[in-house]
Amino acid sequence: MVFDERFRWLFWLSLIEIGTMLPFSNYSALLPIFQKEWTLTSSQAGWIYSSYQIGYILAVVVLSSLTDILPSKIIYLFSALWSGIAGILFSLFAKGFSSALILRTLMGIGFAGTYMPGLRMVSERFSSQERGLAVGIYVGAFTLGVALSLFLTGFLHSILGWQWSFFITSLGPIGGFWIALFKLGRATPPKKEIGYTISFKEVLKNRPALRMILGYAAHMWEMFGMRAWIVAFLTACFLKANYHLERAVSLSAMVTGVMTLGGAFSNTLGGFLSDRYGRASTIIWVMMASSLVSCIIGWSIQFPIWLILFISLLYGLLVVADSSSISTGITEFALPGGLGKTMALQSFLGWASASISPILFGFILDVTNPSDALVTYGYFPYWGWAFVMLGIGGGLGIISVWNLKK
Repeated sequence: MVFDERFRWLFWLSLIEIGTMLPFSNYSALLPIFQKEWTLTSSQAGWIYSSYQIGYILAVVVLSSLTDILPSKIIYLFSALWSGIAGILFSLFAKGFSSALILRTLMGIGFAGTYMPGLRMVSERFSSQERGLAVGIYVGAFTLGVALSLFLTGFLHSILGWQWSFFITSLGPIGGFWIALFKLGRATPPKKEIGYTISFKEVLKNRPALRMILGYAAHMWEMFGMRAWIVAFLTACFLKANYHLERAVSLSAMVTGVMTLGGAFSNTLGGFLSDRYGRASTIIWVMMASSLVSCIIGWSIQFPIWLILFISLLYGLLVVADSSSISTGITEFALPGGLGKTMALQSFLGWASASISPILFGFILDVTNPSDALVTYGYFPYWGWAFVMLGIGGGLGIISVWNLKK
């Protein structure tokens, strides 16, 4: 009975998480449209994407650390409402690089108070034997929300335009607020394993947790560089195959949605496998495969479109398959009394990495392509080195996690 009640609670939290994630990918889904409409360089487009992660970084250390003191549900509710309002403001007032940069940063601040506090609530409700599966379901809901964000944004843009697509997807976190208010139970104080909390200095001395966190940073580098630019890459592939721009963008957003949706299931499977075969071993094998695909996919623009789509779908499965294993491992290596601060460090380093790689990706695109590529071709023809950069970053995670096999 207890088992049923906990997983019923996890169902509601996962449903809410899907709602809060609906604004997450609405910018990357339409990045080629914004780049053309606002006359953005690839570096500027990368900065707008990364401003969401920057907003997250600005708030996550404070909000995650507060989960050691305040009920996580209170932080979750406030942040979901903030996220939805900020998204609506973007749909109304974003007019170019500067305004989009500021408003996306505000959206990221709201996200900071939902994802990690939600992960903490899951970690506290489930034992170590079940936690990999439970976290896998929760992170899978995150991934499903990202997929729906891509689907909805692409679909709504095709019939209503980008402002309405942003407005409607921003209602997801507001709906999540109301469901969370009534379905997540009472706002209870955080559990304390010991009678005091530990300092960040003690957290930094925890080498196993730090190794896993560095692996998380490598994972985020690869995953968010890919998520920022995969729609633009697929759009370039469709344009090369003589599709019209609007059609190419809509198809690319929907294909990326399918990729991300598949990742929701591979991520849950990864959590299950890590319960059975060990966190580190599962993470290492997945990172090896994902990094290999990163190093290949950018050169595939010359391939037939069906083969590009196959590689892309495989990429979508692999790039997120280790998410739940890493997050679960970090909670298990955290010192008693320091779970909130450990998760805050995880968030800070991971999302700092996630904010840098899309910008660097855009810079490499600008450097390795002709300056007049968008005018001459309508797309960037050279993507290989930018994706290789993601694969190298992801591969560094293998080195970080390797010794944890012991």
